[in-house]
Amino acid sequence: MPENTEVIKVTREWVAKAESDLKTAVYTLKVKDESTADTICYHAQQCAEKYFKAALTNMGRDFPRTHDIGELVALVPVKQRPKLSPEEQRLLTDYAVTMRYPGDYEPVTLSEARIALRLARRVRTVIRKMLPKEVKC
Repeated sequence: MPENTEVIKVTREWVAKAESDLKTAVYTLKVKDESTADTICYHAQQCAEKYFKAALTNMGRDFPRTHDIGELVALVPVKQRPKLSPEEQRLLTDYAVTMRYPGDYEPVTLSEARIALRLARRVRTVIRKMLPKEVKC
């Protein structure tokens, strides 16, 4: 892991990317078009993933290159973890892995996109509380 000033810099970069994904999901949801629901879910997952990676970076913990939310959750100390059920973890992971390419799966609805966005915001809220203010955008 990098030195403390580098940790702050890298953590801030993860937070900035997470915030960008959150904004993209929120703005896309405003269109209220079912055909954009998978994009909303993808960016919600990316927001959550990047916030987990920001938290792990800030803690000085290494993490694998993965989109698996469950894997990332397991690396955060239990008392600091955002509350995500195993099903919610799988759901978010699927949005990054399965949904971003054409395939044989059910279309995502705007209702599901709203749920994914709520999960991302839950992760964001909990993790931002544990991060130092100098890394928050």
